[in-house]
Amino acid sequence: MSRTVSETFRRALYAAQTDEVIVALLTITHDDLAEPVRLSTDATERLSADPLSYGTTSRGEVYQFVPISVVLSGETDDAPPQVALEVDNVDQSLITMVRSITAPASVAIEIVLASDPDTVEIEFPAMLTGSADYDAEVVRFSLEVDSLASEPFPGTSFVPSMFPGLF
Repeated sequence: MSRTVSETFRRALYAAQTDEVIVALLTITHDDLAEPVRLSTDATERLSADPLSYGTTSRGEVYQFVPISVVLSGETDDAPPQVALEVDNVDQSLITMVRSITAPASVAIEIVLASDPDTVEIEFPAMLTGSADYDAEVVRFSLEVDSLASEPFPGTSFVPSMFPGLF
């Protein structure tokens, strides 16, 4: 699958050294949340002085900076792709969110450049949280892509009662 990305992004990606910063923006949405949780992997700008907070503003939305670690799983034929997401537990809001959600939440990941945060270079489809746990230091999410491999094919059976013209 090919992606169209800007020349600046490609140069930053392939350069041994660059002044460009590649930023991942995460948006966690769920019906039980009053508003989406937006997180950034870069402290692009100071958002407030009291309390001191940093983040990224992209397309009018504010993404709070927290250290995030993403581990992609290998591709196998017998399991859907998974992503392990670890977010540093910098305040209790993430734990409160995890405790309040009863069904899987949707997590969208977008890649932007810090110099041009309004242009989304790469967008990953919304993934669902498979599990979430936490301790005093980190909140861990297991993200799963909705696999079409588990969908029945064909959707219906070609039987005389449903498709009499075939018989």
